[in-house]
Amino acid sequence: MRFSIKYKLLLAILATICLVVVCIHLLGRWSFDRGFMRYINTVEQPRIEQLSTDLKTLYVEQNGWGSLRNQPALWLSLLLNTRPDGQDNPRLGDRLGKRFPEGRLPRLQELPPDRRQHFEARVALLDGRRELVIGFPQRLKHTDFKPLIVDGTTIGYLGLAPQKQLSDLRQLQFVKEQKLTFALIALGMVLLTMLLTFPLANRMVRPIKTLAAATRALTAGRYGTRTPVDSNDELGQLARDFNLLAANLEQNELARKQWVADISHELRTPLSVLRGEIEAMQDKVYDITPQSMENLHDEVMQLNRLVDDLYELSMSDLGALTYKKEQIDPVKVLDRTVELYRPRLEASGLSIDIDSLPTNITLLADHKRLQQLFSNLIENSLRYTDVGGRLEIRAEVADEQLIYHLQDTAPGVPIAELPRLFDRLYRVEASRNRSSGGGGLGLSICKNIVEAHGGTIEAKPSPLGGLWLQIKLPLKG
Repeated sequence: MRFSIKYKLLLAILATICLVVVCIHLLGRWSFDRGFMRYINTVEQPRIEQLSTDLKTLYVEQNGWGSLRNQPALWLSLLLNTRPDGQDNPRLGDRLGKRFPEGRLPRLQELPPDRRQHFEARVALLDGRRELVIGFPQRLKHTDFKPLIVDGTTIGYLGLAPQKQLSDLRQLQFVKEQKLTFALIALGMVLLTMLLTFPLANRMVRPIKTLAAATRALTAGRYGTRTPVDSNDELGQLARDFNLLAANLEQNELARKQWVADISHELRTPLSVLRGEIEAMQDKVYDITPQSMENLHDEVMQLNRLVDDLYELSMSDLGALTYKKEQIDPVKVLDRTVELYRPRLEASGLSIDIDSLPTNITLLADHKRLQQLFSNLIENSLRYTDVGGRLEIRAEVADEQLIYHLQDTAPGVPIAELPRLFDRLYRVEASRNRSSGGGGLGLSICKNIVEAHGGTIEAKPSPLGGLWLQIKLPLKG
């Protein structure tokens, strides 16, 4: 049989509260029994004080305990005299005296069971030598005796054995009523708990049911699913985390669809050109000449570069790119890369200025990846900067970081577009015309390389009118 979480929670709360109520009931009864017994023993202390006074008077008048040894009825009369209602019960002593006329007290076993716990059966008197004068010898072992002193002389010891159990009918009736009251209170608490626990468990489980339904919708591909946040506790935090997860999944799904669409677009352009050129040659529209073959080769190389960039970017995302880091001179790597691109920059009418590069510094980095980073950055300026423009490169050391600044001239990038420059396949121009640039993967690869070295890359408007790329690499790896 399958129980829902609501009933499991309900049973858990009920079981816990019932256990607590039962423990409280049992502890309450135990505490009441002990307290009530202690109260009964305390109530009997005034009778002991009264009996102690009467015995001292009797000892002085009789010049000893001889009268008590031979007259148990006298002892019983003294005991009855200590009762609050002793004046109204003179027949009790007469009955005991008539029952034991031979001048002795009965043995404790001879008393009725309901009389063995009475005050009269638990009192004993010893003389000055601690020998029993009168009382039940069976009680002496557990009795606490107090001395009886007359004119500075100890004439005897009076003791009262503590009462172990109740025997008075009124006391027993009172205890019975109290235990019944405790049981009714415990039962009422359990019933009240059941009435309060069911709506409480239902309320606590409601957001869990909502989250479960939302999760099923999310697994079915409905990424726009959201769940309401009704509290600030753990369930509320779980609902907020779920909404954040759903939002991320929705964004990732949109990015995936956009990624597939962008790749399809980027691949379709060179393939369409290749297909058109080849079909034109097949239809004898174009002659197969060295120039036409060179055009086909350029398109194939463009397609090959795009596929290589896509593969490299995917490997970087998967963490599959290998980085062989060692202590290198980053300035020399930059100088070497600039020299490789200088002929292309001059052919495109772009000038490059390198200003105040630091010397005698080392960086823990991968030499090839760092060169790839500089190549992509210079390639980006080469593709997008207007003819006759300028590229300025400057580096500095600050806060134990090597900071590169690459600034080029117009055209610039709108401020709103700057955060998206490092998104894959993203280019500022909406037409995505390949004649004005590459596939939009270069800066994405640059970001992955910089982050793999523990650094950051940021795009800002350049004072020269173009783009300002700032790269920070930690000198201590």
